[in-house]
Amino acid sequence: MASGDSLIIITPLSNEPPSSNFSTLDTRNSHPVLDFDDTTEEKAVFTAIMPRNYAGGGLTNTITFGATTGTAGTVVWQTAFERIGTVLDIDADSFATGNNGTLVVPSTSGSLTSVAIAHTDGAQIDSIAVGEVFRLAVTREVADAQDSLVGDAELKAVEIRET
Repeated sequence: MASGDSLIIITPLSNEPPSSNFSTLDTRNSHPVLDFDDTTEEKAVFTAIMPRNYAGGGLTNTITFGATTGTAGTVVWQTAFERIGTVLDIDADSFATGNNGTLVVPSTSGSLTSVAIAHTDGAQIDSIAVGEVFRLAVTREVADAQDSLVGDAELKAVEIRET
C-alpha cells in the first residue's frame, strides 16, 4: 500500500451514537449528514476493521463537512481511536487522546470542505493492528474558542488513510 492511500471510508449511516450528546442523523437534498450542534459538544462513533493492507504507520482522518445555514466561522473537529481487538472489554470506553483540526466553513451554505487530522503510529491510534476491530470517535469541539460557526456543522464523510 502506498502512503496516502485510502484505508476506510465512513458515512453518516454507519454512526453508532453514544448514549448522550450524540450527533443527529439528517438529510440535505436526500444526502445523509450528521448534524453537530453549536452549543453542545456532540459525538459520532464508528466501528471498523483495520484492513489487511495497512502497513502499520500513522493515520490521517479527513472529515468532509458543510454547514446547515452558516456561511462564516470555523469548526474544530476532534478524532480519537479506540482499539478493541480481542482484548478490550466493550462494556466501557477506552479511546486514546484525541487530536484536533480546525477549518473555516465554506462561504456558501450547502458547499463541502475537508479538514485532515493526523495521528502518529502507536498511542495516538491506540496501537491498532491489522485485522483488529476499532472505533473512531468524531467530536465537534464547541468549547474550543476557535469554534465559531453559528448553527450545525454537517458531517458528510470521513476518510481514514495511512500517512
